[in-house]
Amino acid sequence: MTLPSVVVVGGSLGGLNAALALADLGCDVRVFERSASALQARGAGIVALDETLRWFTGRPGVDPESLCSFTSWVRFLDPSGGVVHERCHRNRFSSWNTIYRAMLEDFASLAPGRYGLGREVTTVTPDGDGVLVTDAAGVTTRADLVVAADGITSPTRAALLPDVAPRYAGYVAWRGTVPEAELPEKVFAELRDAITYQVLADSHVLVYPIPGPSGSVVAGERLMNFVWYRNVAPGRVFDDVMTGVDGQVRSVSLPPGAMRPEHVDALRGDARQLLAPVIADAIEAVAEPFVQAVFDIEVPRMAFGRVCLAGDAAFAVRPHAGAGTAKAAADGWELAARLAAHPGDLDAALADWERTQLGVGRALLARCREIGDSSQVTGTFTPGDPALSFGLRGPGT
Repeated sequence: MTLPSVVVVGGSLGGLNAALALADLGCDVRVFERSASALQARGAGIVALDETLRWFTGRPGVDPESLCSFTSWVRFLDPSGGVVHERCHRNRFSSWNTIYRAMLEDFASLAPGRYGLGREVTTVTPDGDGVLVTDAAGVTTRADLVVAADGITSPTRAALLPDVAPRYAGYVAWRGTVPEAELPEKVFAELRDAITYQVLADSHVLVYPIPGPSGSVVAGERLMNFVWYRNVAPGRVFDDVMTGVDGQVRSVSLPPGAMRPEHVDALRGDARQLLAPVIADAIEAVAEPFVQAVFDIEVPRMAFGRVCLAGDAAFAVRPHAGAGTAKAAADGWELAARLAAHPGDLDAALADWERTQLGVGRALLARCREIGDSSQVTGTFTPGDPALSFGLRGPGT
């Protein structure tokens, strides 16, 4: 079988998933990551769906269960801390750092020296039956196929689809983590084995445990992760929230340590006033909360000759289905499957792949919008609703 040479633009989870799946198929794969150093601290906690962990499943080396924390309960609280709804349901969580480190180590073994740091791609240009990729240093690399997994602000997407831009959903996610060992014993005991929610007017918050900084999944050595979705009007108010201590306005996220003290104080004060005591205690214990704006991105196409868009570069979805990393992983796995199904016919493989993944992306985007709007707009976000279960292709799937 004739396999293409591939350049993956972007070395985050989506790019690494694609690189691993394609290298495992037998493709000559190089990853160009613009950061000069290994990535870290992206996004704090993530839901670990089957597709997210697929690379590790059934392979020697890393047990996927060792990358995850588990909870046995889904619990909704009222402002006083009383239980509104609870059910026994096993969920699996991880952290961006934990999954990234494990995947990067595997890619370094599978394709030594092929993960390039400090390789900011500036142009991607068709070249006959291939593509020329030029980086900021002026170095040009030719490949048969380019997978653009360069994120929500994707320069590759902007060049290919200049009319497609991230659409602000009208709210942000306040986020943060705290070591479980730093929580009061009562707070740790109540939160340690559950994903804990509270529904407020035009808002909701959730708290759950994720692996610790070293990757430990032992209770007491993990991190407790919170996400609080709150409406923020576009324009002046949004810009104020997204302005860091350095005076710089960020369009997508304000990282840990960058939030202005008055916003940290306001977050903690609002938590104490509005949230169940156990949730407020956890949020107040977070030393460096951060904020991520919530966006939608939808593309009409994912394949452009020998260039394709994957992960958030194609569809950026609201986090409510817990499936953003799973969707990015699915893009890479399905691409490898289509290449194997159409040996020697890259155009047919990409056309087949595009049809499938456009459907997956559109369905997930619609579902996440519906969940987000039910919380932030219509007030129909209901504790215990089965539609809220995490899943890539539907609730629980």
